[in-house]
Amino acid sequence: MKKKRELPEKICCIGAGYVGGPTMAVLAWKCPTIEVTVVDTDSQKIADWNSEDLPVYEHGLDEIVKEVRGKNLFFSTDSETAIEKSELIFISVNTFAPKAYDKETRKIIDLEFIEQCAQRIVSASKRKRIVVEKSTVPVDTAEMIKQIIRENCLENEIQVLSNPEFLAAGTAIQDLCNPDRILIGGGETENEREAVEVLSRVYENWVPPNRIIKTTLWSAELSKLTANAFLAQRISSINAISALCEVTKTDVEEVSRIIGSDSRIGRKFLKASIGFGGSCFQKDILTLAYLCEHFKLPEVAAYWKNIVAMNNFQIQRFSKNIIKTLADKVAGKIAVFGFAFKKNTNDTRESPAIKVCLNLLEEQSDVGIYDPKVKENQIRKELSRKNEWGRKLKIYSNPYDPCLDSHAVVILTEWDEFRELNYQRIFDSMKKPAFLFDGRNILDNKIMQKIGFQIKGIGKA
Repeated sequence: MKKKRELPEKICCIGAGYVGGPTMAVLAWKCPTIEVTVVDTDSQKIADWNSEDLPVYEHGLDEIVKEVRGKNLFFSTDSETAIEKSELIFISVNTFAPKAYDKETRKIIDLEFIEQCAQRIVSASKRKRIVVEKSTVPVDTAEMIKQIIRENCLENEIQVLSNPEFLAAGTAIQDLCNPDRILIGGGETENEREAVEVLSRVYENWVPPNRIIKTTLWSAELSKLTANAFLAQRISSINAISALCEVTKTDVEEVSRIIGSDSRIGRKFLKASIGFGGSCFQKDILTLAYLCEHFKLPEVAAYWKNIVAMNNFQIQRFSKNIIKTLADKVAGKIAVFGFAFKKNTNDTRESPAIKVCLNLLEEQSDVGIYDPKVKENQIRKELSRKNEWGRKLKIYSNPYDPCLDSHAVVILTEWDEFRELNYQRIFDSMKKPAFLFDGRNILDNKIMQKIGFQIKGIGKA
């Protein structure tokens, strides 16, 4: 009987972003005998990972990184050395195309970085190694990597697996430490099955074996896209109902509570809001839609595209409501609470706040933004896509200063601290009438009205 390969001594992850950094930190923490190196071409990002101010905010991440960094967790720009000495290599690079919605090219996924990683791994291969795609990718990306390996006659030396992440921003560390499932997709040869077992044994250091699902490469890749599409579908569904609630004098939270009590439906992802954001949902839904179009299923593609269309409608509907309500006051000062796409993360990718703030700036509003974790340069970078806004845009270090002499407060991220603010103090500092637009339904409308606010939430009459 062929001896099983032992656990790898050294692991490398290419990509130090929102997935690669936290995932490898937890892996190093849970597997103290394995040396883990995270590499990236962005020298500033690596410097930040080696500093006291990490580039990614997730609850509990700081403590884990500080405990294992320099022991068995390392961050480096020297990808060549890290790849060469590692037996297990994760690819966790950005796959989001800059021209994601170009109708002419219909290109939403850019696999250039994946291809570069594969070429780099092949050129460094002097030993048996396992390559694991961790990025969210279209179906058949693993086959593309395998093709590069075959072209270099290394199919017996390098095995390719799909191990998609199912992390939620804001709860990533909890999701990593106690996952619902670990999904590993692999091939059918003896070497490929052996590679699946090696990766499975790494996770078994802290994940019960019954939560580790082993499947084919195609099933693993498609399951990730489908999971995100289903979650986004629920958000768009309740947001569609929220528009109806507002014109029928119904409370969407009451509707959500009632339908969520049905065990067949459940309560999760039925929270009405300004819409979903993040790097995955929109990209993965459109990837799924274009995959359907490729296989001549236009009706199925149209179904998934409508989920994204509903999300965009919800964001624009919220913006238009602010502009219409404020009327001539829209060109005045507006305080914005929150810029991250959800609480407990500093991730701003595809955040609904970007579109809302741009809409207000284009209406000549003076926009003052406060977010507890998103840095000023990150906010300005997101909002400078169309214009440099000069004095029209200001970033604040506390939530009270942007409210001074403002006409309205707009809540765009559901940070817990926004529930606990002194809204009487905020109201007293504002011009009257004082408007409050709650894009996350985190405040009690009756209490806010008693203070004196003219408040408008999502899906509330």
